[in-house]
Amino acid sequence: MLPKEPNMLLSMINMKLRDRYKSLDDLCDDMDESKDEIVDMLDKAGYKYDEATNQFKGK
Repeated sequence: MLPKEPNMLLSMINMKLRDRYKSLDDLCDDMDESKDEIVDMLDKAGYKYDEATNQFKGK
């Protein structure tokens, strides 16, 4: 289960992307989480997924 607080979610997702997963799709498939929900939550907090770096970054 992922944290609902945006800053905690950002930290956790970026750590997992950096250390374990090649893409956000891989992370979501493995953790059985909704990519759309993660992207939406982080978008509302001012972050966008950058495929080139495989990280969420400030807009």
